Amino acid sequence: MDSKDLCRNELRTAIRQLRDRCLYSAAKWASEQLVGIEQDPAKSTPSHTRFQRGSSSIRRRFRTNESLSTPSDGVSYVSTPVPEDSNDDVVESDFYLLAKSYFDCKEYRRAAHVLRDQNGQKAVFLRCYALYLAGEKRKEEEIIELEGPLGKSNAVNHELSSLESELSTLRRKNSIDPFGLYLYGLVLKQKGNDNYARLMLQESVNRYPWNWNAWSELQSLCSTLDMLNSVNLGNHWMKDFFLAYAYHELRMPQESLEKYEHLRKIFCFSNYIQAQIAKVQYNLREFDQVEDIFEELLRNDPHRVEDMDMYSNVLYSKESCAALSFLAHRVSLNDKYRPESCCIIGNYYSLKGQHEKSIVYFRRALKLNRNYLSAWTLMGHEYVEVKNTPAAIDAYRRALDMSPCDYRAWYGLGQAYEMMVMPLYALYYFKRSVQLQPNDARLWIAMAQCYECDQLQMLEEAIKCYKRAADCEDTEAIAINKLAKLHKELGRNAEAAFYYKKDLERMDAEEREGPNMVAALSFLAKNCRSQKRYEEAEMYCTRLLDFSGPEKETAKNLLRSMKKSPASFPSMDAQHFPPYGSLP
Repeated sequence: MDSKDLCRNELRTAIRQLRDRCLYSAAKWASEQLVGIEQDPAKSTPSHTRFQRGSSSIRRRFRTNESLSTPSDGVSYVSTPVPEDSNDDVVESDFYLLAKSYFDCKEYRRAAHVLRDQNGQKAVFLRCYALYLAGEKRKEEEIIELEGPLGKSNAVNHELSSLESELSTLRRKNSIDPFGLYLYGLVLKQKGNDNYARLMLQESVNRYPWNWNAWSELQSLCSTLDMLNSVNLGNHWMKDFFLAYAYHELRMPQESLEKYEHLRKIFCFSNYIQAQIAKVQYNLREFDQVEDIFEELLRNDPHRVEDMDMYSNVLYSKESCAALSFLAHRVSLNDKYRPESCCIIGNYYSLKGQHEKSIVYFRRALKLNRNYLSAWTLMGHEYVEVKNTPAAIDAYRRALDMSPCDYRAWYGLGQAYEMMVMPLYALYYFKRSVQLQPNDARLWIAMAQCYECDQLQMLEEAIKCYKRAADCEDTEAIAINKLAKLHKELGRNAEAAFYYKKDLERMDAEEREGPNMVAALSFLAKNCRSQKRYEEAEMYCTRLLDFSGPEKETAKNLLRSMKKSPASFPSMDAQHFPPYGSLP
């Protein structure tokens, strides 16, 4: 049996077990990976072939030259048998079926009550999981009652202490299954015991590696590379999914892409992997490739809403108003009251300049999911646009409470404090954003402008930041122009001329004209004249004559002065002329 068949068989069994335990998001994730495995053409049905054919163009566009066999590079995956449910559990029990029905209807306490006397591992997990969710539901209700849907509150899940006591007892008796360990890790994480929670989740995924929920929670507890490296994991193929995801969250794009490329040898039609690759490339600001991937994903799965908020961010950045309008209309028809849909519509109104309406939709997204990180950050941006600085700061801080690695929120805080004319505070936040995203030219430019402000006037530091921005593929070439101006201001004419020439070459290549071109031509003309490079100076002056304004008159005056200057003509010394007898 080859690797594809092994993965397929493991996933089929795991999906049933995850669904039986009401871990529906994990079952959904596993199902998507199952369909993402390339089928044997002799065994596949026409419908399955049509589903996978939609992803083939992405696979052809982005795949490497490596063969589709797996594993490669000497890596050998360990085949982990999927544990079968014990006959002692209440798999077929009437009580369990009733409890599961209540659970599916979100009547969590009723479900827990039905299983109060059941002792099988499966029943114990579902009872504890139902109590956990009942506590979470009550916590959300308390927050709304006390502070409103977007307010802060100290409300807690009151079931955590009793669950921790019961689950710790079960673990001491060695009578807890991997799902119970996953829940135990969740409880410990919420109680702030991150180190022990990490150990429980590690044990859970090693014993049962197909529960993606456990992997996701484990990743959230690996906030540094050292923490990630300290986790001791078995060599199962699910480990590569985890590492690819963790590398992406730790801002290690190349390592993440390598893992996803490796996984595509088996899961070559996985929409999840394609979406994750798009996220990595989004952070690398490769917007054209990201757009291609999302367009293909929508052709393959036209009712998809998941991850489409990132697609809307790409369209917003590219100012593709028509495409963003079409996407907003599509998700509104599919599922209007989903947080992602509200964010997409909010982005559309922001691009149209209707910032107040945009804020309404971001607030709606947060009412649907108060932990929706992207909505907090985007709402902060909108508050900056309408000059509501205190609200913007609050939104950005809420985003950072959930994810201290969100560079956009740190950048937003820097902008907000810059608007409040507090440059030292702004610098601190800009530095934090640059540490998380060192290859983003916009962040270096923002920090340079902060150094350059009237309050600080730290021009040397500003120059260092602009140089870093220029090295980071500054597509708008703001850094090059600012470097030229700063060097000119500091009297460093040679350096200023170097950057003005680079800026002029870029504008010529892009066929752009404007004030920056006039300033570059004017400086270069004067600089060349002062260095007695008259031919070069004349070339710049001639180009300046095509513009209107005072620069045109300056160019004329320069040309006149150069023609009057004796040094602009060949020397009249006799040695420059041939002897009389040598004339023809």
